[in-house]
Amino acid sequence: MGISWGGFNSLQVAAVAPPALKAIVSASATDDLYVDNMHYMGGCLLADNLSEATVMFAFNSLPPDPAVVGDRWREMWRERLEGSGLWLDTWLRHQRRDDYWKPASVNEDYSRVQCPVMAVGGWADGYTNAIFRLLENLDVPRKGLIGPWGHRYPHLGVPGPAIGFLQEVVRWWDHWLKGVDTGLEEEPMLRAWMQDAQPPSASYEDRPGRWVGEPSWPAPGVEDREYRFTAHHLQQVGAAHLERDDDGGDDDGERHVTLRSPLSVGMFAGKWASYSAVPDLPYDQREEDGGALVFETGPLTEPVEILGLPRVELEVSSDKPVAQLAVRLSDVAPDGEATRVTYGVLNLTHRDGSENPEPLEPGRPYPVRIELNGIAQSVPAGHRLRISVSTSYWPLIWPSPEPATVTLTTSRSSLHLPVRRPRPEDDELRPLGPPEAAEEAETTVLGTGQHSWRVTRDLATDVSTLEIVNDQGTFRIEDTGTKIHRDTREWYSFRWNDVTSVRGETRTVRRLENGADWRVEVVTRTVLTCTADDFLVNAQLDAYELDEQQGDPRVYSQNWERRIPRDLV
Repeated sequence: MGISWGGFNSLQVAAVAPPALKAIVSASATDDLYVDNMHYMGGCLLADNLSEATVMFAFNSLPPDPAVVGDRWREMWRERLEGSGLWLDTWLRHQRRDDYWKPASVNEDYSRVQCPVMAVGGWADGYTNAIFRLLENLDVPRKGLIGPWGHRYPHLGVPGPAIGFLQEVVRWWDHWLKGVDTGLEEEPMLRAWMQDAQPPSASYEDRPGRWVGEPSWPAPGVEDREYRFTAHHLQQVGAAHLERDDDGGDDDGERHVTLRSPLSVGMFAGKWASYSAVPDLPYDQREEDGGALVFETGPLTEPVEILGLPRVELEVSSDKPVAQLAVRLSDVAPDGEATRVTYGVLNLTHRDGSENPEPLEPGRPYPVRIELNGIAQSVPAGHRLRISVSTSYWPLIWPSPEPATVTLTTSRSSLHLPVRRPRPEDDELRPLGPPEAAEEAETTVLGTGQHSWRVTRDLATDVSTLEIVNDQGTFRIEDTGTKIHRDTREWYSFRWNDVTSVRGETRTVRRLENGADWRVEVVTRTVLTCTADDFLVNAQLDAYELDEQQGDPRVYSQNWERRIPRDLV
């Protein structure tokens, strides 16, 4: 079992099918390392690609503890520093779904997995789509568990409620390893937290809702409800009447609407995968909708509950060979506040898949499908559903090489919602216990940290910046006496609507010390910029042994400069 990287490994080991393996638990993981990971989404480059590369850059450069490995620690540290490398360089050289990503993606052949699988995730995380695919495509006993959480185990889940996940895992192992009848086989294949409406706040501890269950996936009780795009509205197919245009005409004629979004759309999008370091969740979508095409239902006459993966089907054309679209589904309250329910993005050159993308022929209309992330969401009566379409979503995804104007044909475009009606069986689901865990290691805070997300715009220079501060302060592990300091900062900026001005910069500081004999520090800095043709990477790594009697405490330094061609991204 494992989470994230450990969850990937659990699936990959299962695909190797060693005879001794009886079952796995895979949390916050994916069956497809290209499609649903921190690198690319819908063929678009994620800013999390830079963020995750920074995490690996920082931690892989740290030394071993002399108290554990002895006098060899400096030699071992040197090997780590020289071998740390620039993961960002590698990931940017594989911009399509090629043989770099395929071997470790179990969806290449689901039949290789021969043991039972428990797949776990959270709606605030970036990995939940894989759970639906695993439930649908595996041919082994399987369970899916999805709560409101970010990228964390459910017994530590934030946003809450956290649950007794470890107790659930024990039930799973007892059943498959000991043959104990825990009632597992009588329970739903999928158990999901149906989220209630929530005001668009970037910070909350718990997400209201309730547990629902489905005996199989795809679930026979989930209907595909279609809403047709009109000039300004979403019209449910089969509804008794059409919405009216402002001019009084019916919204049933063929209409073409064009869009070139400002680069500012996306500054309030939050992270691709929330680490529960609030406020990394999306903010009020009215901040974004001014640069988007907006299509909206009238007030709902009854609640609508969504469970599954919504999608939009569009007919679009572009004036450039490379263009992208971001689609957001929002819950609009009667007072106008808009909460993002889910979203999807598509690099239009990947419209037929990400293995062999093809440039667009300017002016030619193409049918495209954009899958939105899976979700369970209840939208109350009186609220509205809103679809917002934009040609940029920075910094969640990197912009196209040049500004593109996209034309959408509304009469050939629609939203498909997986709608589930509440069932009495949901109230009879077995209660989940309270969260339990081992006691945490005893630590003492020596210096307070800081967590913040700030969006600023300098009107004199037209530069807008999202600054993310994740300073965990300084603390001491009492069992060993080791002092640890961690500080990570990220900046994502752009100038006006210049797509070649976008810039991602990260800086990390990691400091370890134990008494006066061992004080070390590693500092990294990575800058990612671009031209219309290339990605430009500039990175530095500096390591220090903080000896007060040493003139220059720096013991290692390495710089990287890379120019990587853009491959229709």
